[in-house]
Amino acid sequence: MRKLFGVVAGLILAGALTACGGTSADTAGSATAPKADAPLKVGVNPVPHGEVLKYVKDNLAAKAGLNLEIVEFTDYVQPNTQLDEGQLDANYFQHIPYLEEFSKGKNIKLSWVAPVHIEPLGLYSKKIKNVSELAQGASVALPNDTSNLGRSLKLLADNGVITLKEGVGVKATERDVAGNPKGLQFKPLEAAQLPRSLEDVDAAIINGNYALEAGLQPATDSLILEKGEGNPYANGLVTVPSKVNDPRIKKLAELLGGPEVKKFIEDKYKGAVLPAGQ
Repeated sequence: MRKLFGVVAGLILAGALTACGGTSADTAGSATAPKADAPLKVGVNPVPHGEVLKYVKDNLAAKAGLNLEIVEFTDYVQPNTQLDEGQLDANYFQHIPYLEEFSKGKNIKLSWVAPVHIEPLGLYSKKIKNVSELAQGASVALPNDTSNLGRSLKLLADNGVITLKEGVGVKATERDVAGNPKGLQFKPLEAAQLPRSLEDVDAAIINGNYALEAGLQPATDSLILEKGEGNPYANGLVTVPSKVNDPRIKKLAELLGGPEVKKFIEDKYKGAVLPAGQ
């Protein structure tokens, strides 16, 4: 009896282990190999990223075999946190300096895929018509994230409004302002709040996407504007390391960098947004 019981128990245990092993392997296989027609969920800011991606979805995706799902966000945090948590497959809203800063600060790993477009940063005002009209002690709002704050200070320095310590470039902080002849008062704010701040400050440096959402035209409404040539702040496609080689991600990157999207950006935004590389 003891021998018979041992044999039966062994068979039951072996069967259970086999079942568990089979289930685990199937799950892993399905997680690492999504179907080619599985929806690709991409997080974006509404303008211009959402508009560009909607153009791809409506005109190019089906022919390329892509099933795109667009998820819109109005901030710069959730698209990355939801990508890291697996709620998104990719996002398209940020440049490399911001990606690196965010990843380091949150201790997460995200992967740059490809650049798409540049949104020139600009200085705007409802109170003056020329940057030379900034008064002594004028208030200037700036984006408060590290990468865009340094970028904003460099924009002011490049246009002779302030001077920065030698060599700091786009990594500048307020402590790196070496010369401020007009005694400007800097007011760092969350980027999405900058267009609204124009009612309360003398001028504000606004990210291109938020300027467009607020009805501002960077090419004509800005007092000073970043140049596109040699600009390291191209916004692009980002995913998690495990999906860098996903055929769907590669196909989307190919479409976003293609001639159709380049023409769409040029025709729709007329210099307010520039195709990457231009």
